[in-house]
Amino acid sequence: MAPSTSSSVTLNINGEKHTLSVDHRTTLLDALRERLDLTGTKKGCDQGQCGACTVLVDGRRTVSCLQLAVASDEREITTVEGMAEGDRLHPVQQAFLDLDGFQCGYCTPGQICSAIGVIEEHAAGWPSAVTEDVRPEAGPPPLTPEEIKERMSGNLCRCGAYAQIAQAVARAAAETRTETEGAAA
Repeated sequence: MAPSTSSSVTLNINGEKHTLSVDHRTTLLDALRERLDLTGTKKGCDQGQCGACTVLVDGRRTVSCLQLAVASDEREITTVEGMAEGDRLHPVQQAFLDLDGFQCGYCTPGQICSAIGVIEEHAAGWPSAVTEDVRPEAGPPPLTPEEIKERMSGNLCRCGAYAQIAQAVARAAAETRTETEGAAA
């Protein structure tokens, strides 16, 4: 008997469980777009180089064109469609809107997902390639424009909205810090 080339997976996407039978070669990106009609996540290069397909898997940035759907079984997946809370946009979405962090909009969903990951990674103290003091006791480095650019470097914008994207990430990070500090007080 030949081995099966498909499996049943349960994808926990934006708080909802979806059980699908997928070919083992199906990427998470194709499952999202073609099987679940979640088209906010974009297919750009299909090689993991442009970041248009970035989603959050268990809170971490993932290029969904390189992640197999079977490897996403029972994991928490957040796409751009799951960012807002009702009519209230996520702070990153609002900052992108307020600061024109997009032009054509094609890369925007991946940029937003990546920005959320960047802010969480930074808050957790993860260094980047431009972080000067990487000792854990140094704490998170200042989120300078250089830090933001380095951390967002896996997401390309063909329209060149990088300055506004960096400003939007900085604003959302500041708002997130303020909300976190307010909740702790």
